[in-house]
Amino acid sequence: MNWKCRIAAQAVALTLACCALIPAAHAQAVPKTIRLVVAYPTGGVSDMIARALADKLAGQLGNTVVVENKAGASGTIGMDAVAKAAPDGATLGFAAISPLVLNPHLGRSPFDPLKDIAPVASVMYSPVLLLATEATGTRDFRTLLEDARARPGAVRWATSGQASLGHIVLEQLRSAARVDITHVPYKGGAQQMNDALGGQFEILSINAGPGVASHIKSGKLRPLAVGAPDRLQSLPKVPTLAELGFPSANLSSVFGVFAPAGTPAILIAKYNAEINKALASPDLRARLLATDNVPTGGGAEAFADEIEDEYASNARIVRAAGIKSD
Repeated sequence: MNWKCRIAAQAVALTLACCALIPAAHAQAVPKTIRLVVAYPTGGVSDMIARALADKLAGQLGNTVVVENKAGASGTIGMDAVAKAAPDGATLGFAAISPLVLNPHLGRSPFDPLKDIAPVASVMYSPVLLLATEATGTRDFRTLLEDARARPGAVRWATSGQASLGHIVLEQLRSAARVDITHVPYKGGAQQMNDALGGQFEILSINAGPGVASHIKSGKLRPLAVGAPDRLQSLPKVPTLAELGFPSANLSSVFGVFAPAGTPAILIAKYNAEINKALASPDLRARLLATDNVPTGGGAEAFADEIEDEYASNARIVRAAGIKSD
């Protein structure tokens, strides 16, 4: 049974649960201590947002929410811990959707993303910025394409790794624009940024964040385009890749909260409502927007539909581009 069918069934179960006897409702009460598994290291933007969300949920529920970082394998280790946890509502996960929609197509998943994980709520999208370094005089996206066509293979584009979202953006752009750009994959973002500031390549794609924003402000990096549904408030003059005529490359990292499959529908609905309430609070929204991450929210079923669509889309992209895991 896919997510959409499973969540529809859960909705029916939720209706029946609401009509059940009081003792049955108490049996599915929110656990006093909730573990939020964050699939990334401490100190990063995603960790900071996850902890802020955990604080909000703890205050709203009156329960304890303990953050546990389980980083590695592009989020797969953390999500595997969620998939294998007891489905009693005591374990939730915070991650991008890539461990569910991209990694499985690269042979990186020890769990079945369509059977072992239940989407709870979308939290935010993190835009992908396309930036020029001091190694090139490129000032806008059209100039980048002209340069790439004039010098096939000479323009170097750095990403955080083979088969990363930035790599997917590059492959979509190479195909749509029919340009020859050299991919330079890194093992994560730290060394990629150091080399970008040293002018070791012409272009990089990277998720938005405070550190990136400071380098843009100093002029060390020049924004050419953004992968996002809309232009960023902090960069209103920078067009999206969709605006530039490349909707297939207009991708961003979507983050959300997940639970083990089989978690009671009444708890999924409760957590979804509380997460949406937290995202509507002015202080959490301001914190997200300050890091160029945009709050999303919405229902669990809509989130599941989005994930299923991305799963199918990435399968086609990986197959067509011949992308392999490193």
